[in-house]
Amino acid sequence: MTDRLSRRGFLSSTALAAGAYGLAAGCASETSGPQAKNTGGAPKEVFTAPGRKLGGSLSVLMWSHFVPRHDKWFDKFAADWGKRVGVTVRVDHINTVDVPRRAASEIQAGKGHDLIQHIAPFSQYEPSVLDMSDVVQEANRRWGQQLELCRKSSYNPNTKRFYCYTPGWSPDPGDYRRSMWQKVGLPNGPGSWDELLRGASEIKRTTGVPCGIGLSPETDSNMAARALLWSYGAAEQDADERVTINSDAAVAAVEFMTRLFKEAETEEVFSWVPASNNQALIAGKSSYILNSISAWRTAMGTNRQIGDDIFFTPALRGPRAALAAQHVIQQWIVPKHAGNPDAAKEFLLHYTANFPAVTFHSELYDLPGWPSLVPQLNGWLDNDPYGAKPANKLSLLKNATSWSANIGYPGPSNPAIGEIFSTNVLPTMFGRAARGQVTAKQAVAEAEGQINKIFQRWRDRGLVGG
Repeated sequence: MTDRLSRRGFLSSTALAAGAYGLAAGCASETSGPQAKNTGGAPKEVFTAPGRKLGGSLSVLMWSHFVPRHDKWFDKFAADWGKRVGVTVRVDHINTVDVPRRAASEIQAGKGHDLIQHIAPFSQYEPSVLDMSDVVQEANRRWGQQLELCRKSSYNPNTKRFYCYTPGWSPDPGDYRRSMWQKVGLPNGPGSWDELLRGASEIKRTTGVPCGIGLSPETDSNMAARALLWSYGAAEQDADERVTINSDAAVAAVEFMTRLFKEAETEEVFSWVPASNNQALIAGKSSYILNSISAWRTAMGTNRQIGDDIFFTPALRGPRAALAAQHVIQQWIVPKHAGNPDAAKEFLLHYTANFPAVTFHSELYDLPGWPSLVPQLNGWLDNDPYGAKPANKLSLLKNATSWSANIGYPGPSNPAIGEIFSTNVLPTMFGRAARGQVTAKQAVAEAEGQINKIFQRWRDRGLVGG
């Protein structure tokens, strides 16, 4: 079995793919607007014939989606594709916190799944995975240019390789309880970090309900740390991949987070896992979190009163910017040990061609990396297919790319950035200062030392610039 799809094989299926896209686009009138207010309005799935004969088996490892409806759909979708192309497909879902450990174990052992998906940077595995440039190029040929946010989250400009394939992403808005924020004079939620501090502190003082920005070694805390740094004009690296973390702006961001913790949070944020802020918001134990829409979707099914009271804000303004990290970035890798890489790559193209169904069955959680594929998206965001009250509650996500950035911004998500993320350097920096273990300046200096070492190791291997 070859380790990459031939260009000829890809091109032979281009006409079929174009036809499939036309069918998907044609579904827009059937699935947007009022007619989509029940799950019977799901987009029709399309079949994209592979560019070569396939066989054997395909094993897929991926996270257990925060929107359970997605996995029920995905498993059947993958199995149906396998039956049509003669491939036996097995899908294994595990908790998102376990995916990196499992992936690392399989890569080290040189055996395991053919296709692995994670929701945060996997760039640190570039030396151990196949180049996905052929798949990205074919996707661009079929559906236009990939979102820059997704491209920068999957492409290493130093090696000119796509170490992963990124067909989708999820924004990271602020999720807030409107009834609580109305009482502090901010019915539309905080618009800036300063308003978050003022409002959340007052809510905690008067009701005992804290704010929920994590400070623990987990994904959501990593995202929040970057959003706050960027808002102050600080970052791990610059656009040329030079380490820039030790700055007055970074120290100011850490000092702000220390104050937010002391005035508006509780010790629980130091031990949170990715589901913790969701659970706190749904249980009425948090006034504001940084998260995707999954917490709200869960509340809509388990506690509609709270669900209807949850609203969203775009990225909070800081002294220099208003940017949020993407909440989820789909990272599909094919390890070099994969036994059926051709099937893995062909499946990814078929999956991408069906992104209207991906978005719909994830209840608008997963947004497309190739926007042309889901022309009905804005209609869904303006008139939620799953009964939001009001129906346009998610309309702010229509311009989410304007206030979202890739991990590693303003540079790419290179292998050093992937390691910094996976080892939780930034939430540890914020957390040590918030606990009073070190000063803000000391915390930033410590982080700089760790980051410099990580960058140098990858730079010595020719995988990071600067």
